Amino acid sequence: MNKSTFYMILSNSLIALMLLSLSVITFIDPVKSVVMQDALKVYYNGNTNNKNISLMFNVYWGNEYLTDILNILKTEDIKTTFFVGGVWVDKYSQILLDIVADGHEIGNHGYFHKSHDTLNYQQNQDEIFNNHKLVKSLTGIDMNLFAPPSGAYNDTTLQVAKNLGYNVIMWSKDTIDWRDADAQVILDRATKNLKNGDLVLMHPTKATLNALPQIIQKIKENNFNIVNVSKNIA
Repeated sequence: MNKSTFYMILSNSLIALMLLSLSVITFIDPVKSVVMQDALKVYYNGNTNNKNISLMFNVYWGNEYLTDILNILKTEDIKTTFFVGGVWVDKYSQILLDIVADGHEIGNHGYFHKSHDTLNYQQNQDEIFNNHKLVKSLTGIDMNLFAPPSGAYNDTTLQVAKNLGYNVIMWSKDTIDWRDADAQVILDRATKNLKNGDLVLMHPTKATLNALPQIIQKIKENNFNIVNVSKNIA
């Protein structure tokens, strides 16, 4: 065999190998993409094609400011989403019923406010499903949105959520109002650089109560609709 023939065979072999590799990648990647999107979906924002924004309240402690927050939302004719913890629901079930009666969406915030990224499958399931059962027994609602406490989750959390029929909800704007008791700071964090599909995370604190009317006004002034999370991610 002369050099010309050898290099021709080698070249053809390399081309064939490359084509085979590309065909394998083409076959595998779409499958992987579908699995990731279907089984492990996490929402950090809503549908960016629509001018919708959601105000999300994670509720795990206290009741001091919730009635006033509900009154503001009612006055402004706004429906939003409250993610409730099981321990809180057990203690303040009447306020939960008031939230539901006002037409707001209820989401799951776990039972004991644990860090789900440290939990195994059964522990993740217990946290989500025990709260689910409690809320359903009181309201008849089958929740399908889960906001992990502290935003902590792992792949097991996502798999459990999927198996229980839940979407996992994070946020695009965090007011950090559980730490900072300054209404102006909370207003700025909630409304700076507003974008389609924003998910704004808040808690029922005094500073958030004080900032809420201005937050709503600023969002409306920028021609956004305030909707619950389910409508936002649709």
